[in-house]
Amino acid sequence: MVGRVAPALGLADEDRVELERLTRSTTGSAGLALRARIVLLAAAGTPNQVIADKTQVSRPTVNKWRARYQAQGLAGLADEPRPGPARRLDQRRVITETLTPPPARLGVTHWTSRLLAARLQTSHVTVAAAWKKYGVRPWRAETFKFSTDPELVAKVTDVIGLYLNPPENAIVLCVDEKSQIQALNRTQKVLPMQPGHAEQRTHDYVRHGTTTLFAALEVATGQVTGICKTRHRHQEFLGFLKHLARAYPERGDGTQIHLVMDNYATHKQALHKREWVRGLNPPASRSDLMR
Repeated sequence: MVGRVAPALGLADEDRVELERLTRSTTGSAGLALRARIVLLAAAGTPNQVIADKTQVSRPTVNKWRARYQAQGLAGLADEPRPGPARRLDQRRVITETLTPPPARLGVTHWTSRLLAARLQTSHVTVAAAWKKYGVRPWRAETFKFSTDPELVAKVTDVIGLYLNPPENAIVLCVDEKSQIQALNRTQKVLPMQPGHAEQRTHDYVRHGTTTLFAALEVATGQVTGICKTRHRHQEFLGFLKHLARAYPERGDGTQIHLVMDNYATHKQALHKREWVRGLNPPASRSDLMR
């Protein structure tokens, strides 16, 4: 004898979209995602016992969340306040204490949940819950750097202007260099790949010193113009500028070449010497140079 099958659960279109989002979420509550899946299966007309088997919960649990959604909608899937005494420790106090450096006698620079719990005479779970709610992560440290360049705003404005409102016939090149690249060579020739055999090379190598790569990326086309030098001084950088001039000869149509580079001392020396080559004239404004 086949038992009675519950009818399909009525579901609003906007609720379906939200429930599907909850099932795919990787940052939300796992319990909420499970309840959303139960409701979606019930809306598809899946029998309660089949839903229980698929979600690995009991049948009364399926009945509970069906009834909660039917009575309250999406709000019914949220956790209800747990029974028991009210929370005695204000979470804001936990955060205030967390932002206060621990005493020197503890020998630590940041609070741990257990150290702070001992200080506040509470559970470390309570401390961790407050940290999670307010997004406080004492165990993490990130880096920052405020520029001390007095012309920073002007330089950033000019560089952004090159992208948002480039001059007519402008060529924008982003210039950078990589120094101290090891020039290595294997002690024997590489054996090429053969059917059934991968390419083979010796484990040891011979060092031939280091090299420096100067490169310029053309923003519009992705073309890279590069050259390697043995050293990394302003003389080598000037040689790279001459190499760029040969790569981008004058066209007679008023084309301007704009270089965007960092504030490395090598670049400043080269610019101050004004040893510019044909096709790379001294800039008329900061927008031609540096960020």
